[in-house]
Amino acid sequence: MPRKLKDNRKQFGTTPVFIASISTILGAILFLRFGIAVGNVGFFGAIAIIVLGHAVTIPTALAVAEIATNRKVEGGGDYYVISRSFGINIGAAIGIALFLSQAISVSFYIIAFAESFIPFGQFLNEKYNLGILSNLLVNSKAIGLISMSLLSLLIISKGADLGVKALYVVASVIFISLLLFFLGESQIEMKQVNFFSKAEEAKDFFYVFTIIFPAFTGISAGLGLSGDLKEPRKSIPRGTIIATVLGAIIYILVAFKLVISTDLNNLANNQLVMSDIAIWGPIIPIGLACAAISSALGSIIIAPRTLQALAKDKIFPSSKIDFWLAKQKKENNEPLNGTIVTCIIAFFIVYVGDINNVARIISMFFMVTYGAICLISFLEHFSGDPSYRPAFKSRWYISLLGAILSIWLMFKMDTLFAFLSIIIMITFYYFISKKSSDKREFVNLFKDVLEQIARQLKIFLQRINDSNLSSNFHWRPFVVSISDASLTRKSAFDITRWISYKYGFGTYIHYIKGYLSKQTFEQSKVIKHQLIEGKKTNVYVDTLISPSYTSALAQVVQLSSISGTENNLILLEFSESDKESFEDVMSNFNLLHTTGYDVAIMRSSDFKLDKKEEIHIWISSRDYKNSNMMILLGYIILGHPEWKKAQIKVFTIYPKDKFEEYKNQMFDYIESGRLPISPRNMKMLPHDEDISIKEIINNHSSNSDLTIIGFRGELVKKQKLDIFEGYDNLGNILFVNSINQKDID
Repeated sequence: MPRKLKDNRKQFGTTPVFIASISTILGAILFLRFGIAVGNVGFFGAIAIIVLGHAVTIPTALAVAEIATNRKVEGGGDYYVISRSFGINIGAAIGIALFLSQAISVSFYIIAFAESFIPFGQFLNEKYNLGILSNLLVNSKAIGLISMSLLSLLIISKGADLGVKALYVVASVIFISLLLFFLGESQIEMKQVNFFSKAEEAKDFFYVFTIIFPAFTGISAGLGLSGDLKEPRKSIPRGTIIATVLGAIIYILVAFKLVISTDLNNLANNQLVMSDIAIWGPIIPIGLACAAISSALGSIIIAPRTLQALAKDKIFPSSKIDFWLAKQKKENNEPLNGTIVTCIIAFFIVYVGDINNVARIISMFFMVTYGAICLISFLEHFSGDPSYRPAFKSRWYISLLGAILSIWLMFKMDTLFAFLSIIIMITFYYFISKKSSDKREFVNLFKDVLEQIARQLKIFLQRINDSNLSSNFHWRPFVVSISDASLTRKSAFDITRWISYKYGFGTYIHYIKGYLSKQTFEQSKVIKHQLIEGKKTNVYVDTLISPSYTSALAQVVQLSSISGTENNLILLEFSESDKESFEDVMSNFNLLHTTGYDVAIMRSSDFKLDKKEEIHIWISSRDYKNSNMMILLGYIILGHPEWKKAQIKVFTIYPKDKFEEYKNQMFDYIESGRLPISPRNMKMLPHDEDISIKEIINNHSSNSDLTIIGFRGELVKKQKLDIFEGYDNLGNILFVNSINQKDID
């Protein structure tokens, strides 16, 4: 993996992670919007929002803790975790979206701070005659821009160290505010409380959820400090999980206190309703201001570090931009230029933004990030990667739940914006991948998962098939083919891939005669690459080095199918002009026959018909046992796209004196549906003893692209090579011997 994000001046422990996280969770939304949420959806609706929000954030927190304890987490927080698991390209695409959400979060919290300041401004206007300043103190946009300016100057000049120190003060004020709120007296009697009702003209549940969800995103606050932590593998899991669980508990208690303290309509229409309930009202605006500033501080600390990490991975179009954004102060490693960019974005959003709309944007981008983190954790559980050894382990089903919920909620919150977010992510990925060729970890993660799934399926199928050894129901070919002429004759490979395309499973073995040595091993790898390269087939390809064809065949028949079941069909091949290979095939037929394999022998012709218009199948009364398997193989081959314009023609040969009897039987067989052949493609031929069957076949199938002919195993011992000779007028022939008659239903 390219480019490590290294920082040698790490100073913080677990507490800043907890403080940063809890201060964001118990932040501006709790004080400014949560009462409105409870009023609009009711108590149980608020509980549903809390549960649903944490059903996303808790799996994410656990996933973050897991991934953080497996890898050496450097600066960049969420981005580092994602990119080092998914690869730079996909990680950077998510990282850019994450940075934007973090930068926009700064403006969101500043806008919230401005709203919290208005009651104080009104108080000052009433108490004192401030003249020209009076309008300024009650103008939320003006207050927001001024606050943003002061925050920018503070963070640029003092950096994260001051921000972390300020978090301790802020957190203290927040907890004092909450304490005074809980100590406040109820404005209604308990008998008036209805936990199931909600305010009049209540807003949609998912609209309210979208606005509230940023309150639950505090896990990113702690993770964003990863580059400044002494031991991120310990501090991140501890601080994040504690903050998340404690935050959920406090939100439930606040919802209960709100419902038992005031009317739901008052909740829905009074954004500072907590101030009316608290034992000392001014503490709530103060707590809100502190919460907003703390969250803004957290975001403005995190966002530049995400941007810096992106730049260190060189994902931007220009190396000059990468260098400029990656630049940091020598004395404290602060990402100065990244901070400037963050502040500019935040200034713009403060100027044009509305707090509810900004909250919706933040929610969407965080959903993308959280979904990605949970998906990574889920995939890592199934990848079987030995390098994935986290000290803390979540559960795969928890991570899967988080990923599914994140995607579902994106579309429930705003379908159009969800699609837009996905398009933006794809666009980011496209342009990043154009510059970078790094796809290793992204590909490998999915490859490892697929390998594990395949392994489990093979084991399962093996057990199922072992318990049904005697069953011959719904036969399908599990074919293994062996040839030493793979580079000069493609016929065996072609048959294997045709069979394996849709209905069957195929393994193709290239045989190399000789003993295993460095030279033959290297040769085998070259040939294997040649056979695989550029070929999109469903055939598993391998090579085998063995001193003789017989020993090679003995090894091949013992191979398991790629499906996890035992192979049931072996495919051999020879050329009509290569008698030596023909003799090798025939000398080993008895070996195959004793193993219980069905046997198919491909004879490739020196003149090929590549039209792929007709497959001829020849059935005779002498080898009726082969008929069903021959028809099935023809039907299976016909399923390949290369044969989509072809048709099967079945020719049956019967004794002249019994022709009518066999004819009626055959057509009854077809009409009953046992043969997937149209009657018009059936041709009945009476056999006159004066004419050989081979001559009949030569006369009728000279123009066939592939001819399938059955043969009896016992005749091989008697007639040997003669059984396969005499078809001089035919092109490619597939000789078939079925160990038992197959069912066609």
